[in-house]
Amino acid sequence: MEQIQHSLALGLDAHAIRARPHSLMDLVIGHDNFHLTIVGTAPDNSVLLNVGSKPQEPLLTDFKPRETLGYLNWVDSYGNQVLSASSLMRLANGERVRVLLSLDRMDDQALLSAYLRATLIALPLLLILIGMGAWWLVQRGLAPLKQFSQVAAKVTTQDLTHRLSVDNLPHELGELAHGINVMLDRLDAGVQQLSQFSDDLAHELRAPLTNLMGKAQLTLSRQRPPQEYKAVLESNTEELERLARIVSDMLFLAQVSHPAARASFTEVSLAQEAQRVMELFALSAEDKGVTLSLRGDAWVTGDRLMIQRAISNLLSNAIRHTSEASTVLLLVETYEQSVSLSVGNPGRGIEAHHLPHLFERFYRADSSRTRAEGGTGLGLAIVKSIMHLHQGHAHVTSQPGRFTRFSLVFPSKPA
Repeated sequence: MEQIQHSLALGLDAHAIRARPHSLMDLVIGHDNFHLTIVGTAPDNSVLLNVGSKPQEPLLTDFKPRETLGYLNWVDSYGNQVLSASSLMRLANGERVRVLLSLDRMDDQALLSAYLRATLIALPLLLILIGMGAWWLVQRGLAPLKQFSQVAAKVTTQDLTHRLSVDNLPHELGELAHGINVMLDRLDAGVQQLSQFSDDLAHELRAPLTNLMGKAQLTLSRQRPPQEYKAVLESNTEELERLARIVSDMLFLAQVSHPAARASFTEVSLAQEAQRVMELFALSAEDKGVTLSLRGDAWVTGDRLMIQRAISNLLSNAIRHTSEASTVLLLVETYEQSVSLSVGNPGRGIEAHHLPHLFERFYRADSSRTRAEGGTGLGLAIVKSIMHLHQGHAHVTSQPGRFTRFSLVFPSKPA
């Protein structure tokens, strides 16, 4: 419309539009879907120019003449959509004419119909492809979780050997799989330890129970003097006392292993608790000619009675295995991040291959000697459990034929 207005303003009047319409026809010819009609103003409203085959006469009464550009969508007799624009334009001589320019939208409709048909045909296929792609992505994303489910279904208390593969897993799932594997390792170790403990406990209880039954059956096999019955009862009482100590130690281990045992933690002086334990063992040490010595002091957070129990177990072992007329040294030392209480004694020492197993339940470096002395085989296991509850650890160093030193290592008390 702007080009038409520009051409009309170059000097054309109503007569020139009829006689020399070439400049206007050039704007429309070559575009089969454009139709141009120029109508004069009142009183005759005659058609000055009509280019194109599209009849536009019905539009002459549909548009009210106005200076601004107006638009109208309408349908011709063939059912085609037509978009028309109408505007009053001034000629060079000031005369005004009405310009109608129409666009046949048949090609647009054909293109839109073809696009719609193609879309309706392709859409089901596209939806199928999208669905298959989504299914594949979901299956690929859920594959690690299926692996987790398969491993979880295989894990039982009888079989804890299955582990999750961390290969080709996303970073987040890789960390989760690693954490689950670590958990399974701990559970496996715990179950194996429990199974071993059950075996050791059965073996440990079988010997005294067998002795009790054997002695009782042998005693009852015939009539005996009262003195023999008394001797058998005294011997059985010793075995029963040993069984009672085993049961008591097992109950204490169960108590120490429970997290609620930390509720009674207070500030504890290692020197004060060691001194109390030394007073309890003063007579037994004196009988053997052993001197007890204490050096150093430090404060830790813990359960006073449990710490006394740990020191007592170490000190009783030291007195039992030290050389006569020697000194057992209890030494408290403070380090940057820990506090140590060690119990050292000269003596036969412990062979190196025994050291890693000393804190295991029912483990004995010299089983015959320990049983004869009334040991239960749980003393050092109790020490280990007590230190684990205090977030510390126990360790041992020994040189055969020279000395043995057991140490309780506590974390330093926060400033």
